[in-house]
Amino acid sequence: MRRLIIATRNRGKVKEIKSLLQGYNYEVLSLEEAGLDIEIEENGNTFEENSLIKAIAVHKITGDMAVADDSGLEIDFLNSAPGIYSARFLDCKNDKQRYEGVLALMNGIPEEYRWARFKCAVSLVTDTGSRTFTGTIEGKIAFKAEGENGFGYDPVFYIPEYKKTMAQIDSKLKNCISHRGQAFRQLAETLKNWRTT
Repeated sequence: MRRLIIATRNRGKVKEIKSLLQGYNYEVLSLEEAGLDIEIEENGNTFEENSLIKAIAVHKITGDMAVADDSGLEIDFLNSAPGIYSARFLDCKNDKQRYEGVLALMNGIPEEYRWARFKCAVSLVTDTGSRTFTGTIEGKIAFKAEGENGFGYDPVFYIPEYKKTMAQIDSKLKNCISHRGQAFRQLAETLKNWRTT
């Protein structure tokens, strides 16, 4: 069984990947489960670059297959901000402060100018090279935060097709349509078709 290390301490993310690869010949481990206590500087200019930086770092240390993702919110009216700085936007300390900061910046902006998208890049690094998979979901910045399901900017990301914010839809649907779900399903398909013998 080949080890696959996910460059994250997020147990929910690792659990999701483990479920996608259930029944296949991989031992999926988080950084913690692999015994790694490292901080990786994300100094790339794109989601793709940052995910690759993290995956390469883990692969170099361990020699195992490594996977990392980077994702965030782009708002057209804010010239695609916060983008790769989504987790550190406005020097806020938590998710609630960040999405309330976005609502404040978008206060008074008409609906037709509130388009935004979530983007995710997932990189896989092995002995033979690397591949990056991407996912995107389009939506708008809501006029107020709604919903309790999810994290990050989910309560203010409105999906017109479902007439709900990302935080108002159930987890199963979110995993089907989300930027992260799209990218990780591509990764899972690649790994399932990989010869591991």
